[in-house]
Amino acid sequence: WLKPYTAPTIEQLGKEGCQRVDIFCPGFPADCLETLEEIAMEAREIFLEHGGKDYRYIPCLNSNPKWMDALYEIAQAHLSGWSLGQESEEELAQRDRRAELAKSKIA
Repeated sequence: WLKPYTAPTIEQLGKEGCQRVDIFCPGFPADCLETLEEIAMEAREIFLEHGGKDYRYIPCLNSNPKWMDALYEIAQAHLSGWSLGQESEEELAQRDRRAELAKSKIA
């Protein structure tokens, strides 16, 4: 990833007497294990262990229901035509026949 790395930076801030840190992850549209575990929990612990007093994690945009709706719409738009795993038996059979036909034309 990009430098400076979070853990050493947070540690240094605590050691240098920084009392408060407000941190967020602008590159993430929604929280994930990296943001929740590494940034919200581990970095907080590092900061407090090295002299910091107040560590505030600002959640990703997923804390806003309107953003989650927008993210869903973006994903749907870019996944258009992808299977949602809800095909009927007939649709699956047609897909298999098309695949076999395509294979036979290649062979």
